[in-house]
Amino acid sequence: MKRPLLHISFWTVYMLQDMLLALTWYGPAMKHMSNGLLLWMAFQGAVGILPAKLLISYYLLEVSIPQVLSGKVSMGRIVAGVLVVFSLSVLMYRAVSFYYTFPYVYHNRTTQPNLLDIPTVLVSFIDIGFIAGLAVALKFVRIQLDAREREKSLIKEKLETELKFLRNQINPHFLLNTLNNIYALARKGADETAEVVLRLSELLQFMLYESSGNFITLRDEIKVFEGYLELEMIRYSERLSVSLHKETDNDSYLITPFLLLPFVENAFKHGVSETRHESFVNIDITVKEGVLHFMIENNYPGKKDETHTMNIGLRNVRRQLELSYRDYDLNVRAEDQLFTVKLTLNLKSHVEI
Repeated sequence: MKRPLLHISFWTVYMLQDMLLALTWYGPAMKHMSNGLLLWMAFQGAVGILPAKLLISYYLLEVSIPQVLSGKVSMGRIVAGVLVVFSLSVLMYRAVSFYYTFPYVYHNRTTQPNLLDIPTVLVSFIDIGFIAGLAVALKFVRIQLDAREREKSLIKEKLETELKFLRNQINPHFLLNTLNNIYALARKGADETAEVVLRLSELLQFMLYESSGNFITLRDEIKVFEGYLELEMIRYSERLSVSLHKETDNDSYLITPFLLLPFVENAFKHGVSETRHESFVNIDITVKEGVLHFMIENNYPGKKDETHTMNIGLRNVRRQLELSYRDYDLNVRAEDQLFTVKLTLNLKSHVEI
């Protein structure tokens, strides 16, 4: 429905312009007539020659341009078709002017040129060519805009798919680590096994039903990795020391789901689990005026290849940050058997994909 209305509006505006040109052209020769009568005559004249302009314009829009875009019709055949229809339009234009407009609209009050008078035919050619060219130009502008919209839509779909893929990678990874924890506790016959299963169930319930959108609150994000910390503390018990410091001016800020959890997982997978003696994980979270400062550090064996592996594991988070935020800084350092991750993130700089 929108397209027909646009076409009707276009031709209405053009007819008004055509009427004003007719008044300017023929008005001085009919000064004795009222403006209302002159306007009515101009309207009749514009309506009379409109079919000739519609013929060539819509032939170009609906036949020639689709043929060019499809590439299935030879250019010679397309050009021949345009010339034939254009010639018919000019002949129709002149016939209407000669047999209708001058004798019945203007009542031969102005000089009537011959039917195929060359200067008059050239004027007809220019008049028809102008509106046909304008219609074609607008058509190509619309095609270009549609192509850009399709391109944006495809890029958006691709980025959304990639972001979902990155997020979905986190859940199996988290589940695998936790199941390994449960397995280790079960092998020991630990009394905490049932509690760990219960906590895992609670976390999975949150992941499945409460974090399916594009955002969760910072409060929930912290709650998720706190639950993960509790699971790991049960597993490693006395040989693990965990420090968590939180300071937020508002824990209702929105954040991409599970953006911080991989850092915590990384600390245990490549740090605590690889260390045979006492281990530690220190976490500091500060949020002020919408800017998140997150720091996590842990001891690790200090193997060169291990550092490389950890960096590969963090690429997932880096890519999520690239897709989701404009203003952030992620710094990863490994030195003196200490692995440190620092993230500064403007929570208000989220990108709308």
